[in-house]
Amino acid sequence: MTLTLSDGTTTLALDPDLYWDDEFAWGAVEQAVERSLTGALVVDAGVRQGGRPITLRNEDDASAWLTRAAMAQLQAWADVPGQQLTLSLRGTAHVVLFRHHDGGPFEARPLVHYADPAATDWVLATLRFITVE
Repeated sequence: MTLTLSDGTTTLALDPDLYWDDEFAWGAVEQAVERSLTGALVVDAGVRQGGRPITLRNEDDASAWLTRAAMAQLQAWADVPGQQLTLSLRGTAHVVLFRHHDGGPFEARPLVHYADPAATDWVLATLRFITVE
């Protein structure tokens, strides 16, 4: 299985061992419930039009490493307001934005700390996206 992220010009291959942590924590139905002036229950429901969270993370410190170079590319994309990307996950393409509003677009820490890190050094990361389709 391949896992990629692309802006249409640059494609970044992500470690396929990153897993979709919140895959089943989202439902397609949006619902608003309130009471009318008479006390009657008023329920409005509809199908959500995007906004599904996709959080990709490693299972443990022994899996799903990314390079500092990959993190630099992710940071460059995250620094562009409204940057839409295509996330290819399990054979399905999702148009996504970084989730800046929900804990930041990602968390990253070096697998091993070096005083003078190189672009090829390994990083453990959690990536946060939201669908816009």
